[in-house]
Amino acid sequence: MRQVNNTLRRLDHVFAAVDHGSLRQAARVLRVRESCVSRNIVALEQLLDMQLFDRDVHGVRLTEAGRAWTNLVRAHYEGLHDALAEGGRGDQEDAKTVKIGLCGQIGRAFVARLVDRFRSLHPDVSIAIEDVPNEQCLAAIRRRRLDIVFTHGLENAALCRSEIFAHERLFVLLPCYHRLAKRPAVTWADLADTCLLVSGGSSRDLRLLEHIAANGGPTVQICRASEATVILKVQLGQGVTLAGEGFARTVGIDATVWKPISGQSSVSSIKAVWLESNPKRALLRLVGTARNLVAATRPGPTPVKRET
Repeated sequence: MRQVNNTLRRLDHVFAAVDHGSLRQAARVLRVRESCVSRNIVALEQLLDMQLFDRDVHGVRLTEAGRAWTNLVRAHYEGLHDALAEGGRGDQEDAKTVKIGLCGQIGRAFVARLVDRFRSLHPDVSIAIEDVPNEQCLAAIRRRRLDIVFTHGLENAALCRSEIFAHERLFVLLPCYHRLAKRPAVTWADLADTCLLVSGGSSRDLRLLEHIAANGGPTVQICRASEATVILKVQLGQGVTLAGEGFARTVGIDATVWKPISGQSSVSSIKAVWLESNPKRALLRLVGTARNLVAATRPGPTPVKRET
């Protein structure tokens, strides 16, 4: 039993380091010393005869072999944690609740329509919605703290299903005195000399933004701050930021103005990610409702007029 406990402890430390990219942050979350996290990771690496992490002054990142191993092991590890936490008890209340995570400011209008439709079809099912940082999405899904997450830039992961349900035009938030504030729309080239602020917890596809920056677009700056703090920086004239049309059309922010992006790379996908093995029927019904909602709004073929 002691050996099992030691292995679980080492796995706790490994996956905390995976999620936070830092031994110091992992130690803070686990409430242990950083040396304890390092020691347990090294012990597991020695047991596996495999280097799980590359280490440098900026933190830790998985090696290629480490990524393959953690993808294989993680669902089993988190399932065991859940089984131990629940003690084998069924939770009927949880089965009647769908827990939705929102990552960033993309897709909220679609989720609002989806929840409204789902509640009308299944009034006996509760809906719980919360924001989740991008780096915590997969862990929350795998441990079933969340049943489904709506996001933009999250990569496909082992044991998870993902599906793109809709697309949304991107809007840029400018200070009201910005030189582009009176334009009906702006292009990425118009923002070439501008700093684009992106929250560290955002679901924005950074590779896409870096590609845009490399081709004459704005400079991307990752902010270790919440979405609210990023908006404050825009109000103070320290840069601009992005959101989806649903958010931009409904949320006015003092001393700023929303402008649509036009041209290439001006539309963002709305993706849902959920655990393939999640047995919750209410989740499957929600996914089915989302598919039907998309089908109902998709334009059909133009009828052909017949001559008389």
